[in-house]
Amino acid sequence: QVQLVESGGGLVQAGGSLRLSCAASGRTFLTYVMGWFRQRPGKEREFVAAITWNGGSTLYADSVKGRFTISRENAKNTVNLQMNSLKPEDTAVYYCAADRSGNLYAETYDWWGQGTQVTVSS
Repeated sequence: QVQLVESGGGLVQAGGSLRLSCAASGRTFLTYVMGWFRQRPGKEREFVAAITWNGGSTLYADSVKGRFTISRENAKNTVNLQMNSLKPEDTAVYYCAADRSGNLYAETYDWWGQGTQVTVSS
């Protein structure tokens, strides 16, 4: 079992930055692909970014490519999402997720956090 707890959300003006963090429990964290997803108001949850167990490979949604950076600190069981040049359309609840298959392109994830709200004002 893995528990995920997100932090770092908040209110920011357009063009600003936020850094989200996700703390994971469980010693097998090291082997998991970690991902960030978001759910914008009135929309379905969507993929944002993912990272392999060693950080060697990353994947981003086109909408955030070049603005967001996913990283992980395995010694701290943490995965981060640095969000720069934020836009009002980035407003969403952001979720951290873990996938035990090790597949960077996995379409389903095994464990999810509760989410953290990010609001970008114009």
